[in-house]
Amino acid sequence: MAHKPSSSSSLCASPSLKVSEEMDPQHAEETLRFFTVMGAATPVPDPCNARGFFDDFLRSFITVDLIQRGRITCTILAKPPICNGYGTLHGGAVASLVDILSHACARTVVAEDKELFLGETSISYLSATPIDEEVVANASVVKSGRNLTVVALDFKLKKTGNSVYICHATYYNMPASSL
Repeated sequence: MAHKPSSSSSLCASPSLKVSEEMDPQHAEETLRFFTVMGAATPVPDPCNARGFFDDFLRSFITVDLIQRGRITCTILAKPPICNGYGTLHGGAVASLVDILSHACARTVVAEDKELFLGETSISYLSATPIDEEVVANASVVKSGRNLTVVALDFKLKKTGNSVYICHATYYNMPASSL
């Protein structure tokens, strides 16, 4: 029979939480405490629940330096709101930035009447970006055809020029509907 952790262990635990008998109850308690410390029980403010809030929030850390057909260069500032508890740029923030920048880059070569559908993203995390560091992001279209657009991204620390993330994003170009 599964056991229930004590109700005082975490504010983020579901009232119907069940923990496997195979797991040490102390480890379950520690896991729930970790989620609580990380803010899992903190409610999201209503203004942040608006459609598009997250994209607008992330774009506030991006400065566009260059836009050309098939190429975009931006500077990203790793400020505390997008950093993790270790004082480095959060991996989820990196993935979201890759999505925003690759989509913007693909749009420089794909007609506006075509819808873009993200099919695949690949991110290699080579090194951490320390808090308050600037990162230069270069996005370029590698291939663009009738049905497919591939964008390569390279993120480098502005101060040292060292690569921190290397990415690829594949978009499917959906034709405009003729209704």
